[in-house]
Amino acid sequence: MKLASIRLHSLPPGRGYQALVSTALLTLAFLPGCAWSAAAAAGQPREGWYPRLIEFAQVRENVDIPPKKGVLLVDSRPAARQFDPGHIPGAINIPDTQFEKLVQKLPEDRATQLIFYCGGLECMLSHNSAFKAEKLGYSQIRVYAAGMPDWKANGGTVAISMAQVRKLIEEKAAHTLIDARPKRVADKGMIPTAINIPDTEFDRNVDKLPADKSTLLVYYCGGLECVLSEKSADKARKLGYTNVVTYPEGYPEWEKAHGAAVAGPSAAAMGGAAPAATAATLQPGKEKGSVSVASFQQVWREAPTSLMLVDVRDPKEFAAGAARGSVNLPINDLEKKADSLPADKPVVFICGTGARSGEAYDLVKMLRPQLKAFFLDADTKFAADGSVTISEKK
Repeated sequence: MKLASIRLHSLPPGRGYQALVSTALLTLAFLPGCAWSAAAAAGQPREGWYPRLIEFAQVRENVDIPPKKGVLLVDSRPAARQFDPGHIPGAINIPDTQFEKLVQKLPEDRATQLIFYCGGLECMLSHNSAFKAEKLGYSQIRVYAAGMPDWKANGGTVAISMAQVRKLIEEKAAHTLIDARPKRVADKGMIPTAINIPDTEFDRNVDKLPADKSTLLVYYCGGLECVLSEKSADKARKLGYTNVVTYPEGYPEWEKAHGAAVAGPSAAAMGGAAPAATAATLQPGKEKGSVSVASFQQVWREAPTSLMLVDVRDPKEFAAGAARGSVNLPINDLEKKADSLPADKPVVFICGTGARSGEAYDLVKMLRPQLKAFFLDADTKFAADGSVTISEKK
């Protein structure tokens, strides 16, 4: 150890010296019995930390689209507030609080390299999950203790989830959603509101990008095996855009969850806006004000942002399971909040049996008769994953 130190200090300062020092320290970190450790490199080891740690450079080597074979990154943070808005590309989300429920998301091969991370040096979620995975028999586990804050500080690229894409669309947040696939592919179906800028035609379509280079740009393409969105995102960053993310799972995941989406030409013709599926698209059901199950499911599948789905059940029921993209407005609060309902798109009320949704329809039509309001008169079962099973009443 002393010999290594003397040799380092005997070298003249400069880039070569700094590189050699860095290399030497990284080497020392992995020498058996050495006072240095990966934990020390990431910060002083703390009580309760998982012992085998990893740093940014090593994580970066294992981050790629398509994902690197034999390696799985696991984000241990909560989904909606932290993972969805931004995570390391290719990572899956298993919140530590739901580890036992979601353990099936881990690979069957116990020799797979697992890299857990969360919200930084003060966050214990990744360490907790790593210990749990070890008890399950996984043998190749590392924790990126510095986590997401360090990843972003070092310029690591950021991905967002399908839930976040949908949230951006529904809330009409300032962003530009860009399909990087070839036009002939995008024309068969794109995510609502997206514009098509094929990666191979990026340079010829720069004028389609927003003038404000701080605008959020969201690139997607054909899934985790497709590199087009990553390539286009990198080109946008080189042009000076400062808020660029990708949705790596892309159109395949979106289509699986929502069905066939808006065709490319329609979206382009509307300047990237979602098509207007109006009240005329929703066919009436048997009861006055109701909508047929078939027509509702078609609109909700093909153009979910073209209407507002309002779940009038109690908050506790809603928290246990609700339709993706729906908002909760309990029937008891509806009279006070009726003015918050949009007048520019259909509003469809939903509950478990059609009783409360029908009551909501009657109340809203009395308070705001001009609204395009409907209700679903059906037996509906809600799952925790956002899916619903709707049965037409006989």
